Amino acid sequence: MSWIKGIIFGAVGFIIGDGLIVLLTGVDFDSDLAVFIGYLFFFIGWLLGAGVWDHWARGWFGFENKPTPTMESHGWKRYFNFSVDHKVIGVQYLVTFMILFLLAGLFAMVFRYELMRPGLDLLEPKAYNTFMSTHGIFMIAVAVTSIIGAFGNYVMPMQIGADDMAFPRLNALSYWTTPPVALLILFANLLPFTSVDYGFDFGWTAYPPLSTAIGLGKLFMLMGFFTLGFSSILGGLNVIVTVIRLRAPGMTWGRLPIFTWGVFSTSILSLIFTQFVAVAMLMVIADRAFGTAFFAPDQGGGALLYEHIFWIYSHPAVYVMIIPGLAIMLEIIPHFSRKPLFGYKWAVGGFFGIVGLSATVWAHHMFTSGMADWLTVPFMAATEFISIPTGLVFLAALGTLWAGRLRLKTPMLFAMSVLFNFLIGGLTGIFNADVAVDLQLHDTYWVVAHFHYTIVGGEIFALFAGIYYWYPKITGRMYNERLGKLHFWWMWIGFQAVFLPMFWLGYNGMNRRISDYIPELGSVNMFVSLAAFALGASFLVFVYNFVVSWARGKQAVDNPWEARTLEWQTSSPPIEHNFHATPEVTGHPYDYGVPDSPHAVLGEAHPAVAD
Repeated sequence: MSWIKGIIFGAVGFIIGDGLIVLLTGVDFDSDLAVFIGYLFFFIGWLLGAGVWDHWARGWFGFENKPTPTMESHGWKRYFNFSVDHKVIGVQYLVTFMILFLLAGLFAMVFRYELMRPGLDLLEPKAYNTFMSTHGIFMIAVAVTSIIGAFGNYVMPMQIGADDMAFPRLNALSYWTTPPVALLILFANLLPFTSVDYGFDFGWTAYPPLSTAIGLGKLFMLMGFFTLGFSSILGGLNVIVTVIRLRAPGMTWGRLPIFTWGVFSTSILSLIFTQFVAVAMLMVIADRAFGTAFFAPDQGGGALLYEHIFWIYSHPAVYVMIIPGLAIMLEIIPHFSRKPLFGYKWAVGGFFGIVGLSATVWAHHMFTSGMADWLTVPFMAATEFISIPTGLVFLAALGTLWAGRLRLKTPMLFAMSVLFNFLIGGLTGIFNADVAVDLQLHDTYWVVAHFHYTIVGGEIFALFAGIYYWYPKITGRMYNERLGKLHFWWMWIGFQAVFLPMFWLGYNGMNRRISDYIPELGSVNMFVSLAAFALGASFLVFVYNFVVSWARGKQAVDNPWEARTLEWQTSSPPIEHNFHATPEVTGHPYDYGVPDSPHAVLGEAHPAVAD
């Protein structure tokens, strides 16, 4: 399988790269320079072994490429191999990042146990921050990649009537770039993190000078973050070209499903801004491995430079996470309200308004970092202005729900909860946008609560809405509706119980990224930790429902939701190239209640997709 060959080739590559630099320079084999060069060789070996050589690179040297796995040739084993089928890649993304999501939750359970009582019970400060940092980077990876990688791959090409993505092999490459991220982070924590030399305890932001301090675990995290950015850039490019070039006949820009608009606008952000965080990671690695001084104050550098470069990416990255979630919400609500999407053009304009303004607000993360006072007001104003396009998206959702014939199935419950959760996240963000208030609330649990209501409450709840909504399409089987609703209510109530009290904790002075606190906050922290354990348990219901229903759930009809978009006009699960005949789009995807207005008809059989 691709995983096994990739690990073997990668291990050989690391030995070659690490050994080569040791021979040439005389550095130790575990020095930052040797490990970094070794990782570059590992990464190349991993990709070649995972399938790039067999299914792509052989042709560069005049050899015949081996055929990629298909349903007929490999069956379920194709999910563990280098496949160019966008649907297989979507499932690979979904399963991989759901595993990372559950691992991140387990890390959260560990450090919430430590926070149940004042004092140190289980974790000393470095170990606590290592668990916290691992939780953070895994959740960021899930939030940035899961919807775009899973549903952007599986659903979007079908929604526009395409056979596949524009660059199928590049699409496979973008997925196989992501497993080394998890391997690096996990390996960093398998090392003895009680030693100062190992683990990474600087949070997911990797600020210097903490990230430039000694410790291989820190270097592993930096390399993993850079690798994740590489995957994001490739994926964004592929989505943009696919939407522009591969739309079916009649699929005008005004007929694109709203989820496709969300994926398209998010990919613009990924393509443009991910380069900045990649540069930031490379600059820190260069300081560690090559002796540069970008962030060394005693040599003319400065950590504030890193914050600017990092947040120029990382605030747009917030919208890389949330726009696909809002798009799933707007995709599901019309189908389960049996109404046209209210303000379709305004919602699309809202997405692109967010894309444009997101590039102007990064420094609101730095109000306490020592930036010039005259810059604070413009960044505060820009942060407030971005609520306007976000409000257009909210208006579209509320207008669609108004007087609709609501079908409160599990996907609809999760989609509607996004409105409630993200509203709290948005309103509490106003306080952080105000300079005077942010000086008091910055780096407290108020920010933790706000961020989780925005990303988990908005994007992760939408991720589960998408999983339940497209589950019949992907698996060909129906999930258990009762278990789905049980999962929703358990998760939603648990989420409120965990994060609402954190606003109170932050307002009363509890700082984040610490393993101890004043005794007066003990009772509320005990409640939050117990609620966190309950929230974590809710995902056991999801896993059981997901796995058992896939194995022996009720056979799904092709269009169980009676939806109009193109992905529901083919079989469940779809055939290899999606459609038996070329779709011709004739109407709007959300014209519910409009007489004689089909979204599409099927035309002549089309040729197989060119690879």
